[in-house]
Amino acid sequence: MQTLNVDLGDRSYPIFIGENILGQSDLLVPYINGQQVMIVTNETVAPLYLEELKKGLVEFHVDVVVLPDGEKYKNSESIDKIYASLLKNRHNRKTTLIALGGGVVGDMCGFAAASYQRGVDFIQIPTTLLSQVDSSVGGKTGINHPLGKNMIGAFHQPNVVIADTKTLTTLPERELSAGIAEVIKYGLIRDMPFLSWIERSISALLSCDQDTLSKAIYDSCRNKAEIVALDERESGCRALLNLGHTFGHAIEAHQGYGNWLHGEAVGTGMMMAAYMSEKLGWISNEDLQRVEKLISSANLPVKSPNNMTSENFVEYMSLDKKNVDHRIRLVLLKALGDAVITSDYPSDVFQETLLNSN
Repeated sequence: MQTLNVDLGDRSYPIFIGENILGQSDLLVPYINGQQVMIVTNETVAPLYLEELKKGLVEFHVDVVVLPDGEKYKNSESIDKIYASLLKNRHNRKTTLIALGGGVVGDMCGFAAASYQRGVDFIQIPTTLLSQVDSSVGGKTGINHPLGKNMIGAFHQPNVVIADTKTLTTLPERELSAGIAEVIKYGLIRDMPFLSWIERSISALLSCDQDTLSKAIYDSCRNKAEIVALDERESGCRALLNLGHTFGHAIEAHQGYGNWLHGEAVGTGMMMAAYMSEKLGWISNEDLQRVEKLISSANLPVKSPNNMTSENFVEYMSLDKKNVDHRIRLVLLKALGDAVITSDYPSDVFQETLLNSN
């Protein structure tokens, strides 16, 4: 087992990464305050891992909320189900919520914890690659709105993150690829040695090799923890973690949440960011081809949906949280391994990127 620490002063917390650690009570129990626990999971994950988790919680009063599975359920109705169960079972301010599932479950459970009685503790037990390398770390929580992804939420850090690599063996291939998109992101924005390792290791990642996955999760979380420690609330460098996301969120919203997986949309979004960076003269055509080869080798799309116009992109991108003074802010590549946040770019290059994306 490997351990990382997210350094946020008195709100610091560990990330445990290992195989078959989901049910280890010694990793979990020390981070539960009080006697009440509410597990939030979904219909897919519950039959696989709920009982195993509950075995380590015999000394607590445990309630469970099982939500429908899918990005389209990341909404206020699902949040209300969590609130209703907390109130019905009389959970107090010392309750601890546990998110057992992927990024959708983690984001909603965290948002419920941030807002229930003005904030209670929660724990992340991510069961998808995307959530283990990205969404479970850093304290971003929230829900979607038909007009924009993650537009309603709060920053609320977990007490601990427990990433069990064994859960990834039950992931559909499409979900595994979606998680690899976020792994690639860390290499592109700040870690060239990691990017080169991903290129060499892509086959092992896709075949769910446990040692390879562990390293991918560890290095991804290391990169994210370092950035979050510098900029917890995304007032500066943390926005670099959104490489491909401004384009990608527009794709998700336009296509209908869940029709394109988040990682698939981010893969295409990173390709669009790389294309625009090449047109600006910041990276070479060889670099662009290298990015395309890697994203394609992860079985991710590199083209946006055929039915999506440049006007569609602008409509949804204009709602992005990073925008300032009505300017669309983008994360682009000054070089591979060196990203920048900017709203200062020629509009014709931006329009060319949108027009050529599909």
